[in-house]
Amino acid sequence: MTGYIHSIESFGTVDGPGIRFVVFLQGCPLRCKFCHNPDTWAMGQGTEMTSDELIDKYMKNRAFYSRGGITVTGGEPLMQLDFITELFTKAKRYNIHTCIDTSGITYREDDAEYINKLRRLIAVTDLVMLDIKHMDSQKHKDLTGADGKNILAFAKFLEKTNVDLCIRHVVIEGITDNADNLRDLGRFIGKLKNLRWLDVLPYHTLGVNKYEQLGISYPLEGTEPTTKEKAIEAKGYIMEGIKEARSKR
Repeated sequence: MTGYIHSIESFGTVDGPGIRFVVFLQGCPLRCKFCHNPDTWAMGQGTEMTSDELIDKYMKNRAFYSRGGITVTGGEPLMQLDFITELFTKAKRYNIHTCIDTSGITYREDDAEYINKLRRLIAVTDLVMLDIKHMDSQKHKDLTGADGKNILAFAKFLEKTNVDLCIRHVVIEGITDNADNLRDLGRFIGKLKNLRWLDVLPYHTLGVNKYEQLGISYPLEGTEPTTKEKAIEAKGYIMEGIKEARSKR
């Protein structure tokens, strides 16, 4: 089996615990207005590689990953679910820590075959980093092109599997920084028993040049990068929601 690989980062430090071997997979159904990797959207492109080739690349620098492991991201990595399952199954033979960085948008709770495949993947996954873009379904659709119902359902599915979960949320002033919505996010994730930590990330414009190269207009033109202070403030609102949810357990 081969996967479509956009790129590889040999020494990633923000995609899971420790130093990571980060595999960016090609293809994504979302069109997030703040996406900094629009070059990963198209399906069926990129470099075809086998899971063995990726494991070999990891093993060449394994000494650097003693407290890290392999992270698959994208694009949307779950678009290539079978390939990731094969990769992670082989990784576990070498006791490699495995992590998926996903939006969860591909989740289909009414598809039994898909759920069975997903369970096989989660069985060889140590950590899922789940991006929740917005709690309001319509605003999520305005921001990404799709509503967020499947993502929230996926979060609940992950709780049932008891896989370690990290929630990520990007703070964009005037779009995702509303205090009430942030508290709603906290109330939702505060009920998830497998939640291990929360990453609140400030919006940045580092990917704007990629839009120019691809001849695509940048959707958030004129939106200022979010300051660290604003991100910290937003995290405070989310934590209020988490504490409220946990007080009612």
